[in-house]
Amino acid sequence: MKATQIVTLGLVFCAHVTTHAQGLPAPRWPGTGKVIDTVVCKTDPTQSYALYIPVTGNSKPLPVVYFFDPHASGAFPLNKYKSLADAFGFIIIGSNNSKNGNDWPTVEKIWRCLLDDTQNRLKINPNRVYACGFSGGAKVAGWLAMQHPVIKGVIANGAGLPDGTPARNFNFSFTAIAGEGDLNFTDLVAISNELDKTQTRHRLVLFDGKHEWAPAGCMNTAFAGLQFDAMQQGLISRDIAFINGYVEKSKKSVENYGIANQPVKAVGECALSISFLEGLTDQAGWFKAKAASLVQTAQYKEQQQARENILVTEQNTKTGYMQHFQQADMPYWTKTINDLRAGTRAKTAQSAMCQRLLAWLSLAFYSYSNHLLNSNANNEARYFVALYKMADPSNSEAWYFSAILHAREQQAPAAENDLMKAVEYGFRDMKRLHQQPEFQQLSGQLHFSRIENGMHAALKSK
Repeated sequence: MKATQIVTLGLVFCAHVTTHAQGLPAPRWPGTGKVIDTVVCKTDPTQSYALYIPVTGNSKPLPVVYFFDPHASGAFPLNKYKSLADAFGFIIIGSNNSKNGNDWPTVEKIWRCLLDDTQNRLKINPNRVYACGFSGGAKVAGWLAMQHPVIKGVIANGAGLPDGTPARNFNFSFTAIAGEGDLNFTDLVAISNELDKTQTRHRLVLFDGKHEWAPAGCMNTAFAGLQFDAMQQGLISRDIAFINGYVEKSKKSVENYGIANQPVKAVGECALSISFLEGLTDQAGWFKAKAASLVQTAQYKEQQQARENILVTEQNTKTGYMQHFQQADMPYWTKTINDLRAGTRAKTAQSAMCQRLLAWLSLAFYSYSNHLLNSNANNEARYFVALYKMADPSNSEAWYFSAILHAREQQAPAAENDLMKAVEYGFRDMKRLHQQPEFQQLSGQLHFSRIENGMHAALKSK
């Protein structure tokens, strides 16, 4: 059954699940309820993954969610969502090899090794295998699901399906998640609209944030969707307490949106609940009737039109920006970036759009900078790296690029200072640092120990 759901999440729905396995973990693991950062694959020691077994253990086959982080940080999403794994009785696994830049054959190799190793070590329910990714990792999750029918559901956080993939009837459910300030927000809305024309079960869940892994409360809704999918497919029995708990909280959310004069969000909440509850309870009818009533109101029509106008303005603005990328017009970009930054603080209907446009410019400046650096076009690269730092001053990659340019000019102190800035903003890749040719050439002048100590201190402070 097809349904599109658009909801800005205002509730945290803690799961009560009666279908998870009980018992102790297999002796090979040091314990349940603990993130294991690195499990080395038996057949390929170059590959590893992070693992979390819920506190209830793994004495019986459990559902599993495979996570794909764009920076190959398997443990990061597991630490963020381990409480959800406990609540739902899911095993969660994060690849330490999947990252942005891998080609599809590499992705396939990583998946086959990951799946084989975990299936041999763990008790996994073969009918409840799911994939979840953020940004480039979301596209990995979607691509894998299209290649492997074993994956029954995809949670795509901050990005959609691989570029060029047409919407069609997929054999997996598709949950898209995005911050309202996410640079890929408009793409995810467009994907949801296209999936409306198919029979693919799908939903779009929005939160107040940027391009980032979703808050646990938002991911909770996505996990709940997997649970409802399994009930509707007859893979697990109907959990009446779980269903009634969700209905109560969703109705309260609809009521709160009404009080706040936000009918568009109320309709989105209704659409989400219809998708979750159809065929499981007659309460789905309540949400259908509520949505049908709301969409006829003048306030809904006005807000929906304003929302669509903002998306059109956003696309037109991007088109205008592209005309300036080839012009060395620093005053134009300085004013544009300052105006967008002020817009994000204005708390108006356009605030989220300004945030998305800043993030979009950051990605554009990254792409130009990366291409020009790889082409050794240092003067042109310097211009775009400066814009990159201006648009996204807390992005570690912008400062890393700046350090490369300083190193090419034999400016070791400036390069080291920029590398320390990169570390301050999250750079942790020691292997990349030591293999960077520009830094190798300055090995006698750069204090690598200072940079590494900064990384270690940052990791300890987490």
